[in-house]
Amino acid sequence: MRSRLSLPEARRVALAAQGVGRPVAIPVSSRAMRRELGRMGVLQIDSVNVFARSHYMPLFSRLGRYDTAQLDRMLFASRAPYVEVWAHQAAFVPAEDWALFAFRMAEHRERHARRVDPDTLRWVRDELASRGPLRPGEIETDAARAPRGPWWDWGAVKHALEHLWRCGEVAIAGRRGFERRYGLVTDVLPADVLSRPVPREEALRVLVLRAAQACGVATVADLDDYWRIGDQRTVREIVRDLAAAGTLVPVAVDGWREPAWLHAEARVPRRLTAATVLTPFDPVVWFRRRAERLFGFDYRIEIYTPAERRRFGYYSLPVLVDDALVGRVDLKADRSASVLRVQSAWWEPGRPAAAAERLAGVLREAAAWQGLAGVSISRWGDATGDLAAALPDAERHEHALAEAVALASEEPG
Repeated sequence: MRSRLSLPEARRVALAAQGVGRPVAIPVSSRAMRRELGRMGVLQIDSVNVFARSHYMPLFSRLGRYDTAQLDRMLFASRAPYVEVWAHQAAFVPAEDWALFAFRMAEHRERHARRVDPDTLRWVRDELASRGPLRPGEIETDAARAPRGPWWDWGAVKHALEHLWRCGEVAIAGRRGFERRYGLVTDVLPADVLSRPVPREEALRVLVLRAAQACGVATVADLDDYWRIGDQRTVREIVRDLAAAGTLVPVAVDGWREPAWLHAEARVPRRLTAATVLTPFDPVVWFRRRAERLFGFDYRIEIYTPAERRRFGYYSLPVLVDDALVGRVDLKADRSASVLRVQSAWWEPGRPAAAAERLAGVLREAAAWQGLAGVSISRWGDATGDLAAALPDAERHEHALAEAVALASEEPG
């Protein structure tokens, strides 16, 4: 077993553990989708929908063009095999893993119980018990007398629903569009799932082990972040136990200051062939310190940055070519024009010579996946000219934000 990894080897281990760069059979089967979901263990949810909703993208990054309706059926069907919990953040996990997060639900209940009006909680529970799973709006139409108050601009009813979900009393029984349907957990999950309590210590051990499998090679901070455990001391103790059992092997990774751990079953590929874009909430890049350590990639999402201060764009996606992050593109699905708009595109230092051709292929695939007829490329970013040359049939468009950024950079002070 290795005791040292070069940085490129560590990158390939991490990507292989995430299922990136493996051969893909076309058309993509539900079995292949379940395999990749199992490899990641978690599928993070985010509401931004400029190009594609975030939970759709990790499978595209690993499998290419697939039918999102298949994934919807797996995630949102009655008694679906997946359920939403607070995992890394709000995310889908296998329904059978519900009890692994019971400790987190108990912690939320203890910390936040006094912040929710008890009468509203009682009323919402009664509504769900008598009417079954409901959307917040369906409850609020009957809540004219219910107390209301601001909570991220939500009404008191939705605040109560969210609290009950975080506590584990309520589960998500599917969605209409992106709007959740909430139901009492006993109406959503099978009895055998709810009847298997998992103590906190056991749950943490399982979660750290799964994080190690999903990361391939990782620091304690990486393992702690995968499920947002927030207790590196306990994670370190679990790592020591797993190392004593031979499940984890200590390794030195070139350029890493922190000790690293290699899962005993992790592959160390000699090469890895891949070309794709990643959502900001993909496990490959969601922990920014790990992305910087593995890929030398300084990544921040700019959706909360004022437009004139954005450096790369509203929702730039990391571009992966083989085992390196070579750039970033800000994509928008313009459905009215049936065009995938490259709002901006930027290279990282040291990109391979064929990076533009490889990314052009990804953009064609992404447009087809989203049912769009063509690609349009803006003039904002040092990669846009290369992409336009690699996509001679692509339209060109101006990006108003580029002008705003340029003007802001010329302002004194």
